Amino acid sequence: MAVPFHEVLGQNLRTPADLNNLLLACESKAICLIDEIHEAPPAIQTALYMALDKRQIMVRGGSSVQALPVADFTLIAATTEPYQILEPLRQRAKLHLELSFLSQSDLVTVVERRCRALAWDIEPQVLPEIAKRARGVPRLALRLTASARRVARADGRTLITVADLQRACSLEQLDALGLGPLEQKYLRLLMEGPKRVNVLGSALGVPVKTLTSVTEGFLIRAGLLTKDDASRRVLTPEGRRHLLETGAEIIQPPPSGGS
Repeated sequence: MAVPFHEVLGQNLRTPADLNNLLLACESKAICLIDEIHEAPPAIQTALYMALDKRQIMVRGGSSVQALPVADFTLIAATTEPYQILEPLRQRAKLHLELSFLSQSDLVTVVERRCRALAWDIEPQVLPEIAKRARGVPRLALRLTASARRVARADGRTLITVADLQRACSLEQLDALGLGPLEQKYLRLLMEGPKRVNVLGSALGVPVKTLTSVTEGFLIRAGLLTKDDASRRVLTPEGRRHLLETGAEIIQPPPSGGS
């Protein structure tokens, strides 16, 4: 017997009515997933932990308030910003799990299972190539797989090959590590020497916030980028090696040691 499952985004819980409808829809033994729960307003987070404590919600009807029982279900709250969740709500969680990025072998398994489930033919050699470009993110691995399949289907074939993946990455301007155009330009600028992030933002024409919150995360995780004591961004030997392998032009730093 399948377990009833309910899923909602935190951003969709804006009013008490939204929360009440969700809690009342969860029957006994069901599983309820609130994804990105930190996007729910603080008032809704407060109402949620109070409802879980009392196992009931308060519904106003005209001039009266009625208490309705909440079923015995399992709540899973997922977030990428735990500090934005109210402390009382975090403390009421019976189990805290911190999930990390998947390894390349894990990603190979994810793609292999998805292809088997969809009856997609794929060469075994393609799987590790997809995993190398997926940054530890299953969704990205599956998206690259689907892109490679579209290339194969455009040629009238059903078997996904390494050439199909390479063609798909070429269309999206992704390199061997899955770095996009912005990340590649970012690293190439650092070939000249260490730079402050505001200088990089000006050179790339993007807000500094975009670089710090979106662009730099994987580059640092992959060991391509680091920071010096002055918070300047510095290309690592691994980052330089990667650029050399992709044919980037090496620019010697000026005698002053860079900007």
